Amino acid sequence: MPRKKLPIGIQSFTKIREDDCYYVDKTALALRLISEGSYYFLSRPRRFGKSLFLDTLKELFEGNRALFTGLAAEPVWDWSRKFPVIRVSFSDGVLQSRAQLDQRIRELLRVNRERLGLSLPAGLPETDLAGSFADLIRQAHQALRLP
Repeated sequence: MPRKKLPIGIQSFTKIREDDCYYVDKTALALRLISEGSYYFLSRPRRFGKSLFLDTLKELFEGNRALFTGLAAEPVWDWSRKFPVIRVSFSDGVLQSRAQLDQRIRELLRVNRERLGLSLPAGLPETDLAGSFADLIRQAHQALRLP
């Protein structure tokens, strides 16, 4: 029996599953967190899998069932429902100023809007970061058509 690859440095759930790397199934824990709580602060040391876990949650909420074949979530998750996921990550380097931070936030909001097929409403300036983020959440929620 051939050995699987070790996913050293891989933070993408899709890549780990598609490349048939070793993977410790944490989807049962994810399902428990989803069903039992509302807000969580993930506090773990660097290199302990926070990014991979968040990416796993993203794939779960986006309904990418094929990635979960053989995992605990596959038989119990409602794959007919898909949820919009807004991903904000500052892991791409060090920012040296408030202006760089604001620019990164604008870019992250733009990328999320495009991926979700949403647009910045007319009259809302791109420089209004709080308003732009709030509107992105509002539009994603409306697209989901939840009560």
